[in-house]
Amino acid sequence: MQRMTPEEIADATEDLYGLSNIRAINKLFREQDESHLWPINNEFNATERAIARVRKLNKHTGGTYGLEYAYMIDAEISNIVNNQ
Repeated sequence: MQRMTPEEIADATEDLYGLSNIRAINKLFREQDESHLWPINNEFNATERAIARVRKLNKHTGGTYGLEYAYMIDAEISNIVNNQ
């Protein structure tokens, strides 16, 4: 499977709303997870950690969906990988 960009993930899930949209975006990010390939080397899953962090943030901000949510997950994965 070719890695999808946050824009492609948001486009693929644009027909879904609310939690269905978030679940679909999370699923697509999980399917392309490559945590096992990077220096964190199975110490933890960067995608799962990013989803948990964004989920926690969303509880405090009232929720984000679609492209903005996909960008948040992607940015958090980058932060996790680059700061380990």
